[in-house]
Amino acid sequence: MTQWSGYLGLILQGALVTIELTLMGSVLALIMAFLAGMGRVSRFFIVRAIATVYIEFFRGTSIFVQLFWAYFVLPFAGLSLTPLQAGVLALGLNVGAYAAEVVRGAILSVGREQYEACTALNLGRWQGMRHVILPQALLVMLPTFGNNAIELLKATSVVSLISLADLTFQAQVVRSQTGSTLMPFLSVLIIYFALALMISWGVRTLERRMARGLDGVRV
Repeated sequence: MTQWSGYLGLILQGALVTIELTLMGSVLALIMAFLAGMGRVSRFFIVRAIATVYIEFFRGTSIFVQLFWAYFVLPFAGLSLTPLQAGVLALGLNVGAYAAEVVRGAILSVGREQYEACTALNLGRWQGMRHVILPQALLVMLPTFGNNAIELLKATSVVSLISLADLTFQAQVVRSQTGSTLMPFLSVLIIYFALALMISWGVRTLERRMARGLDGVRV
């Protein structure tokens, strides 16, 4: 029993790394999603082109390859990253590319009358976007953002390929030391599921709170 307690401690250490990856990767993904998503609806061709190239590149290539480039190839360009930094970079850029299309779609889903009202109130493009369009679009984005965050959580397992001691890596360690597959991977399964439930609950709670205040931003 004492032996298994020690192995459970290893798995919980891996869970902390997975949570850290998920949080930091989600922050980067959110930043990239808004930059690229709003870039896609920009009036300037060059901005739209850069946003489109970013989105299509990271959606069209494997996250495994992106991770390997971040960790093994970037050092040749003089940029050496720790396994954690490489994991956050690859996960954030990859998921951010998918979430960018969510941002674009949500902005375009806001009714034309809202844009016309911004013009009638003499609001500039950025003022109207900030105070009127984005608050309404964000409510549309939230459910899919939650799904993106859960996908990012599950994708953190790829960092075990660069020897970052996340949940999957630690489960493999316990398996190799004990010869048991059931216990370590059952523990990991439960932890991933619990973390996904927490993300879903958090997003639903935020969605309800924002929905209550939505009428206050309509013009």
